[in-house]
Amino acid sequence: MNDPRSAQQIVDRCQALFEDLDFNAVKAWKAAAPGRKAIGYMPVYVPRELVHAAGMLPVGILGGGDQLEVIQGDAYYQSYICRIPRSTIELDLTGRLDCLDGMLFPSICDVIRNLSGMWQLMFKDKYVRYFDVPQNYQDEVGGRFYVEELEILKRDLGELRGAPVTDAELNASIAVYNDNRAAVRELYAYRAAKPWQAPTSEVYLVLRAGMVLPPEEHTRLVREYIAATDAVPRPMRDNARIVMNGSFCEQPPLGLIKSIELSGCYIVDDDFMLVTRWLLDDVPVDGKPLEELSKAFLHRSASTAAKYDARREDKGQYLLRQVKNAAAEGVVFAAPSFCDPALLERPMLQDVLAKHGVPSTAFKYAENTGQMAPIREQSGTFADSIKLWSAA
Repeated sequence: MNDPRSAQQIVDRCQALFEDLDFNAVKAWKAAAPGRKAIGYMPVYVPRELVHAAGMLPVGILGGGDQLEVIQGDAYYQSYICRIPRSTIELDLTGRLDCLDGMLFPSICDVIRNLSGMWQLMFKDKYVRYFDVPQNYQDEVGGRFYVEELEILKRDLGELRGAPVTDAELNASIAVYNDNRAAVRELYAYRAAKPWQAPTSEVYLVLRAGMVLPPEEHTRLVREYIAATDAVPRPMRDNARIVMNGSFCEQPPLGLIKSIELSGCYIVDDDFMLVTRWLLDDVPVDGKPLEELSKAFLHRSASTAAKYDARREDKGQYLLRQVKNAAAEGVVFAAPSFCDPALLERPMLQDVLAKHGVPSTAFKYAENTGQMAPIREQSGTFADSIKLWSAA
């Protein structure tokens, strides 16, 4: 029997997956059995259960980060939009996404909607679908619309594999992802309780691994990391406890997260890779699966600027609960440059926080941001101010 891996060994494995823009883990999974298919998806949320139920591997495509030079992709978009669509095009034009048999583009913003149409024109041999979500949260209105969207996706995936996807397969996949979401919740609860034991620079990499690994393997990895990091005590510092908000689509570079942590902040909650915990609790597996997924989305899902708030008084309440539940002392708004949803919502969220006495600071980044000194200085000043005022 092999000795258990250390936390560092697990993180090293996750970092290797994170840095591999050729998606060799996906290629290896496909090569392990004949006929396997992989379906890519963009942030923020897609019902990965349907892809898994069809026997396919859901693959999170989060742009090229700070490792990819965008050359061809810049020809397809103007300069005053976020970077993730341009780097995603670059990934495909350079052959890095040839391992994918299709792409799902969820409803995030106009740019991603445009990217889905562009993808259909550019890659006619691949399955492409823009996956829309309801703006009305009544079961008989938005729920009916969403179930129809799920039905279309279910039908398409069945045609792609050559056999219909059954309800039994869907319920089995929902159970798999219930377990995965439970493991991620355990990881987030552990970090909130002991942020010095689970630095967000490590948690981030563990989550990123779930973008390319089968969910069953990722669930085991998450729990293995929790056990491994808890086994070796690390030094605790008098850092400020903060929530990060605004990074739900274009993910921040790893160096940005490390800079915030080095500035004297413990990140105790965030909105990175929300697909891993978009649904807030278990989805029932003993009913009609599409209806249960719809109800979970409508009534028990996370909040983000890319999701419509039906009532104005709900604006900011999810963020306030994050602050309270994680015992955070402040919020750092970190949004990608030109991210219309995040940057338009930020003033409203800051207003809600101010009314509840929660301090905040804000800056912008790009997935390839390289100069971290200003961000570290700003975050450090914010952390110092929190400690100063809490001691007053």
